[in-house]
Amino acid sequence: MTVYLDVVLLENLCMNYIILFATGYLMKLKMNHVRVALSGALGGIYSVVAYLEILPVYSHFMMKLLLSIAMVYLAFASKTIKGILKQLIVFYLTSFAFGGCAFALLYFVKPENILMRNGVYVGTYPIKIAILGGLVGFIITYIAFKVVKSKFSKKDIYYDIIITIENKQIQVKAMLDTGNMLKDPITQTPVIVVEKEKLYGVLPNNLLDDIETMIGGEGEKLLTSPAEEEYLHKLRIIPFHSIGRQNGLMLGIKADKVEILQEQTTEQNNIIVGIFPQKFSKNNRYSALIGLDALERSETNESITNSKIQY
Repeated sequence: MTVYLDVVLLENLCMNYIILFATGYLMKLKMNHVRVALSGALGGIYSVVAYLEILPVYSHFMMKLLLSIAMVYLAFASKTIKGILKQLIVFYLTSFAFGGCAFALLYFVKPENILMRNGVYVGTYPIKIAILGGLVGFIITYIAFKVVKSKFSKKDIYYDIIITIENKQIQVKAMLDTGNMLKDPITQTPVIVVEKEKLYGVLPNNLLDDIETMIGGEGEKLLTSPAEEEYLHKLRIIPFHSIGRQNGLMLGIKADKVEILQEQTTEQNNIIVGIFPQKFSKNNRYSALIGLDALERSETNESITNSKIQY
């Protein structure tokens, strides 16, 4: 049987790209598709080297491990060792899932014109089997991840966030609340709800001590100094529904910047901080609620949580 090396390269490049894309998608990573394609090409070149037995160390365990690390780093450019290790683990799990699907399809299809050399399958069917196996593997892996994420404990749904308003910062621990769909009704800007006590030192005391007056539209009576007046144009009134209160109004203020401290810290400049007068947690484990809308550019956590406020 005639084997074309460009076909071997293309087949493995496609499969590697699918696996890397699935890895990035499952981990909610920002992906540069050029980098992912280059990483897939690196794996494809290794397959050609393995098929031709160009290098004596092509099959060594350490060589394969280093190749995997290089592919993951090239694809996702993680800045931490912990991040690379997480991505490497998901990459291997995804590869095993995809490989299992491909082998199962080979078993049922039983193509005649196919052979394996040095771990590399070549023939008429591999590219079709690879793509179909990749799609099936992706669906299975995605469902498995959703099931696993739904079983996560509460420690996996807390985020440290840094809020900056008028060059003043505060760091709080926020709990993911999938029921938090709170938004500015005019701009549709997502709202992160924060305990009032945490905002002293960031917002003027006059504002926090008399929220009802601020909601009533008489903030200019409280914020009289030039420095305090800077906060007036940032104020928002947010309607909400909660247990025992069907038509409530919450005072909010547009943050200059919100940083969500994750494996890869993300920064958002279009967030409103809602001021909540009570405590969320008796044990002070968290002091803010963050919704999926505020996390959609960084991570979408599928765990479902219940909080005191129902929006």
